[in-house]
Amino acid sequence: MRKKLEGILIVSAIALVPTLLIWLPFFLRLKSFWNIPLPQEGMGTIVANYDGPLFIVVAKTFYSIEKITNLFSFPLPAEYYAAHFPLFPGLIRLFSPIFGYPYSMILVTLASSILAIYFFKRFISQYVKREEVYWITFAFAIFPARWLIVRSVGSAEPLFTACLIASVFYFQKKRYWMAGIWGALAQLTKSPGILLFAAYLVAILVPTIQTFATRSFGTWIKSLKLNKVYPIFLIPLALLALFAFYGIRYGDFLAYFNSGDNIHLFFPPFQIFNYSADWVGTFWLEEIVLIYFIAGLGLAELVKKKYTTLASFVGVFLLSIIFVSHRDVLRYALPIIPFLYAAWAPKVVSKEFKIVMIVLLLPIYLYSLAYISQNVMPISNWAPLL
Repeated sequence: MRKKLEGILIVSAIALVPTLLIWLPFFLRLKSFWNIPLPQEGMGTIVANYDGPLFIVVAKTFYSIEKITNLFSFPLPAEYYAAHFPLFPGLIRLFSPIFGYPYSMILVTLASSILAIYFFKRFISQYVKREEVYWITFAFAIFPARWLIVRSVGSAEPLFTACLIASVFYFQKKRYWMAGIWGALAQLTKSPGILLFAAYLVAILVPTIQTFATRSFGTWIKSLKLNKVYPIFLIPLALLALFAFYGIRYGDFLAYFNSGDNIHLFFPPFQIFNYSADWVGTFWLEEIVLIYFIAGLGLAELVKKKYTTLASFVGVFLLSIIFVSHRDVLRYALPIIPFLYAAWAPKVVSKEFKIVMIVLLLPIYLYSLAYISQNVMPISNWAPLL
């Protein structure tokens, strides 16, 4: 029991210390750090980072068109908030009587970060030696820097990532009810949760493909063991239940698809390189090619090592990402990062990787400060958000 408690405390420190260090210059209202100019709004800068205030709107109104219209002055239609799924704002609302909405949002993000890193530790322990577990957990906590950033502001990504890792962890353990429950929670956090269900179907089908032609259809169906894995259907059921709820709130079962400029999937693929697109706006995009390259190499490594479930998940998510047309494509790729660590676990625990990571600590920190300082929603009146 004592050892387990110590492990939780170490994981909590790994999750919280980098975030607290990022908050420190804002909390102290430093005018600059390492010559990077910083805003003077203190922790208000953290709270106002996209899309935190929008989740507060959902937490306070729970999709009530009347309340959204009357209480808030953001130039967004009420249907826009259908793209912000309810679990994260629901938790914000739960703790708001104690901490208020803005700091309840930050608290939920921090708690979700601890949960994500806790489940990552449990998951990655299957792929590295015991003495390397905390190192690779620390590496995941800060790299890529975009992951560290979303853990340090009001964001649904840590909760989504925690649910994904937990679901995959239990699916690998054949604890399908736990996999289904965590998967449903992921679905109620962010729309890409449905891709987890698709990945599970791929993982179930792939091992049976070679014998499909030599079996009767009935025998093949039995080989899928649907009588055991059926709890994963909680994931699409959660999505259908949410859409039904939207039907009540908005009078539109498909409100998510009618939420406006929220769905950044476009055909043909690789529209991210259309510099004139609304959410791209630049031709400086070579790092996008590197993201595809790294993700593709990771997928190949997972396939090579026959990590079927992980390869299915990364493959399905990567397929969806090539249709994303948004400058911040790395944020869309964050769900695959924990599983890329499994692909390259031997490299990550190598001496060379550790040296490079230590050298990168300062650039990661500086990038995080710069990004957070500029990614702020313009809010003229905070009163409705408090």
